[in-house]
Amino acid sequence: MNTQDIDVLLNENRSFPPPKEFQENAHISGLDAYRELYKKSIDDPDTFWAEAAKELHWFKPWDKVLDDSDKPFFKWFTGATINLSYNCLDRHLEGPNRNKAALIWEGEPGDSRVLTYNDLHREVCKFANGLKSLGVTKGDRVAIYLPMIPELAISLLACARIGAVHSVIFAGFSADSIKDRVLDMEAKWVITGDGSWRRGKPLHLKTIVDEAIEGLDSVEKVVVVKREDSAGTFDCAMKEGRDVDYHALVKDQSKVCP
Repeated sequence: MNTQDIDVLLNENRSFPPPKEFQENAHISGLDAYRELYKKSIDDPDTFWAEAAKELHWFKPWDKVLDDSDKPFFKWFTGATINLSYNCLDRHLEGPNRNKAALIWEGEPGDSRVLTYNDLHREVCKFANGLKSLGVTKGDRVAIYLPMIPELAISLLACARIGAVHSVIFAGFSADSIKDRVLDMEAKWVITGDGSWRRGKPLHLKTIVDEAIEGLDSVEKVVVVKREDSAGTFDCAMKEGRDVDYHALVKDQSKVCP
């Protein structure tokens, strides 16, 4: 696009500095510091990203930050071992963060829930063990079709904890769109909910999933998160031998999942 063809109707030169207390506690002290950091990321990306990576916990350090020997297929932190679930949860359990809020959820209609790091760690471990009991192992693909509820975050972290590959499918997609994604990723497990609310209207998620995977023998299990306060709004059929109730699955699972 030729910039000469663009009409600029407003030039904004004002700046709004943050309060002094906020600035003193910021990771980047100001615009000059940001520009210096950005320049470093361009001039010496290996050093820049190596320093950034030190903020995470690694079970095994990397041999090389960036392997560009097979362009355009780049590999980052080759030889390293990391677990994102551990980084999000376990490393916060020792110390004051243990009892701090890790997840604050506000849903419909007026639902709310707060999970501390300790709470979330417990729920993730229990579901991770539940997934393992269903046969999910490292490298397996899991499709997740859930609304914005705490169990969505729990599902993501549980999959990451055991090395399963997850793909989140937008909870507003149709049955055909879900089917395409399940087939494309060759998912054997699907995690969904019985239903959810959106702008006051009920969405019957399980019914949509049933339609999406009808005739797909590749899907072995469907884990269903049921709302406990829906008063029958989202009652759904459970297919024997395939569908698993989420709460029943995690009820007696160990809260330890290394």
